[in-house]
Amino acid sequence: MNVLTPVAIRLGGLSWLPRFLRQITAIDKFLQRITKGQWSLLRIAGLPSMMLTVMGRKSGVARSTPVLCVPYRDGQLVAGSNFGGQKAPIWVLNVRAADRVTVTVDGRTYDAVPRELTGDERAAAWTHMLETWPNYAKYEARTDRVIPVFLFTPA
Repeated sequence: MNVLTPVAIRLGGLSWLPRFLRQITAIDKFLQRITKGQWSLLRIAGLPSMMLTVMGRKSGVARSTPVLCVPYRDGQLVAGSNFGGQKAPIWVLNVRAADRVTVTVDGRTYDAVPRELTGDERAAAWTHMLETWPNYAKYEARTDRVIPVFLFTPA
């Protein structure tokens, strides 16, 4: 955690922030591209992040999305929170249809196997994720859907 982490957590909990998701994502992708994955907006804020690349289930085109991740066991946890929106992010549907994805964490790119967690395993992972990003509790309160949690482990 660095000095900017509390600021990022405060900003991330604002109900109007999702309106700027496209702009935030575009800036983050640009930053990660020019730093070869070494830096992201989340990393600057002292938070773990990864670039998730998955093939579109319909288009077959690889799509990359910067996401907050939480180190867990031998992989990375990622929540399909969409800031608590009523719909899951598109990448969730693509990950559910994929056997493998590509992730870049701390500038290291590798293939990973995604697994959606359920039941007690999801509950334990969710509790762990709240330690890194307490806003997940706010997102959960904003929606009626169960926010999916994925564990990405190196292939």
